Amino acid sequence: MPAVTLSPGVRALFEGKNFAHVATTMKDGSPQVTVVWVDLEGDNILVNTAEGRVKPRNARRDPRVAVSIHDQQNPYKSAAVQGTVVEMRHEGAEPHIDAMAKKYTGAEKYGNLRPGEQRVIMVIEPNQVAAMGVD
Repeated sequence: MPAVTLSPGVRALFEGKNFAHVATTMKDGSPQVTVVWVDLEGDNILVNTAEGRVKPRNARRDPRVAVSIHDQQNPYKSAAVQGTVVEMRHEGAEPHIDAMAKKYTGAEKYGNLRPGEQRVIMVIEPNQVAAMGVD
């Protein structure tokens, strides 16, 4: 499926201090959903996680994912995105999680980094977007 461009209203949801949910598929086909911090790079959605967690393992096996997000102040403004993980990037992942901590908590550094933990950025290319109450 070809990539789509995010509308200004959907972009605002991802650029704001709004939590999202990312869904991946387990090996047995069952869904797995996690609350995540999100960022944008162009029209791609960025999710920063750690190696060894379920999300990156699932995304490497099946790169199809879904992301839902809503405005924390008005949950009737929302978007649901179907997409594909097109890249798993280690480079820049630690500074990126610090930037996400600043966005979501105001902290200068991410405080939950474990010794030896390797961060990874999942780059999600949106293929389909359904929005409600935005634009």
